Amino acid sequence: MSGQLKEVRERISSVKSTQQITKAMKMVSAAKLRRAQDAITDMRPYADRLDHMLKNILSNMDGDMETSFGTEREINKVCIVVVTSDRGLCGAFNTNVNKQAAILVEKYKDVREAGGLSMLFIGKKGYDFAKRRYADCNLITDYVTYMTTPDHKHLAEVSSFLMDQFEAGEFDRVDACYSKFKNAALQFAIGLQYLPVAPVEIEEDADAEAKADYIFEPGKEELLNHLIPSILQTTFQKFVLDTNASQHGARMTAMDKATENAEDMLRGLKIHYNKARQEAITKELSEIVGGAAALGG
Repeated sequence: MSGQLKEVRERISSVKSTQQITKAMKMVSAAKLRRAQDAITDMRPYADRLDHMLKNILSNMDGDMETSFGTEREINKVCIVVVTSDRGLCGAFNTNVNKQAAILVEKYKDVREAGGLSMLFIGKKGYDFAKRRYADCNLITDYVTYMTTPDHKHLAEVSSFLMDQFEAGEFDRVDACYSKFKNAALQFAIGLQYLPVAPVEIEEDADAEAKADYIFEPGKEELLNHLIPSILQTTFQKFVLDTNASQHGARMTAMDKATENAEDMLRGLKIHYNKARQEAITKELSEIVGGAAALGG
């Protein structure tokens, strides 16, 4: 019986230590989430408006000018950008993004078989997943660590690389898998087209006056050559900031749930310990009473 009590005491001590860790991780994630959430909520309206403006511009150029970033080509070479976290302990967050990446890999099955599929990673969990399942693809790992400090300089470097490769014909299509942040409890894994820019679809019978009418100053070509890469960089930065806020929200929620589960486990272990202790005391009292009765007899 004493061995059983010792085992329960050790389990209680172990659960308490784990609970302290999960509490600390929850607090750290909550502090990081506040900053990450402010960053994406401040940026999202600006990035969404720029993205919509870019698609409108490309939809209304009427062939008077072309930009390589909106040119559809036969898809022979594809790059899938996978944005995940560097660490786990955040529930199904990384798994959901990796599932989206797996869906896209299956979509480009023929390209993969022809050796034209590349995968670029921001965050170690996406790379850990891909190197086990997609070792036959071209895995680009130069930017894996950029999720640790997702600043503008680093992210502009990645988006510039993707745009340069697309312009050079090394990629015919670039898709991105990331997690869109809604709140601390809700994040949505998304897979979407990054390059070429998909123009806004305009109905054939739509009135010409309904089309966006932009006045370009200075010249259209000069302005667009600067504007379009800038907008694409901002859009890419939004992908990473969304994912960064999502990972902290998911980790905070997971650690909060883990702390609650530890509390429930402690409650059950304490009840079990008290029952075992009561049984041990009762048994000892019974032995004492029995021994006294035997001596008295």
